[in-house]
Amino acid sequence: MTGDGVNDAPALKRANIGIAMGSGTAVAKTASDMVLADDNFATIVAAVEEGRAIFSNTKAFIRYLISSNIGEVACIFLTAALGMPESLVPVQLLWVNLVTDGLPATALSFNPPDDNAMRQPPRPLSEPFIDGPLAVRYAIIGLYVGVATVAGFAYWFTGFSGGPHVSIYQLTHFSQCPSWPNGEHPPDPPIDCAIFSDVRPRTVALSILVTIEMFNALNALSEKESLLCFPPWRNPYLLGALALSFAQHFAILYITSLNGVFGVVPISMAEWQLVLVVSLPVIALDEVMKLLARNSKSRVSPFGSRASYVAVPLEDKAH
Repeated sequence: MTGDGVNDAPALKRANIGIAMGSGTAVAKTASDMVLADDNFATIVAAVEEGRAIFSNTKAFIRYLISSNIGEVACIFLTAALGMPESLVPVQLLWVNLVTDGLPATALSFNPPDDNAMRQPPRPLSEPFIDGPLAVRYAIIGLYVGVATVAGFAYWFTGFSGGPHVSIYQLTHFSQCPSWPNGEHPPDPPIDCAIFSDVRPRTVALSILVTIEMFNALNALSEKESLLCFPPWRNPYLLGALALSFAQHFAILYITSLNGVFGVVPISMAEWQLVLVVSLPVIALDEVMKLLARNSKSRVSPFGSRASYVAVPLEDKAH
């Protein structure tokens, strides 16, 4: 509701959002929720778009951090549940949470509005911040982060060309390794039990976790828009944050004095190929879920009917 006179005050007070003109009476301004200082209705459109962008960016920030944290929890839980060696140590988890995740999450707050931001119906006041389908998406992406990290860690032991080529059984029962030579079926060739505490597979797992979360930050650019429609370069701050996060990760891998602090070693190009092969599908997975979200039924308007809104250029609104 907009108004500028004394007689508009009751309606401005009663409306969900009462907007008084800057040139209006003091009574109208007092009764309203917002004062339009320049008396230009186009400012309302710009304010709504900015508000929707802030709301969307807040969800992007939370979506990225929740899915990433679910992945880290799933990674630790799976290795313990399967009886495998630790894939990540506490200092590495702290590094990922405090340094690697922080920069991209902050950069997501600078996302520009979606192209269809002003084509969406108003959001009902009763709508939860995270609804059921969105929570499922968080969980699916988070579980993929955890499963992929553990899978890459296990593959280094069982199938990677530079790994020890142990069996899944041996990997999941590594605590029994000292007794294997005296068992009924000793491994042939013999296995050095020290391989299960090697820092190289942990470095691969850490690199997978970091890389997946960087790709997941690209997924968080838009809740429903594909990366083909909302490309990463629309938010240069995010690209800079990703570059800086990767630079920090490379620093702890390839600066010898930092290796001991974080329990890592430099990894080879073949191991980086493994990291990328395991990490890239997170983009395809989220693109599929975005497609399903776009094709889902349109949301019901808070006024009881299905709404269809068309964006109007600000210059047209001004007239």
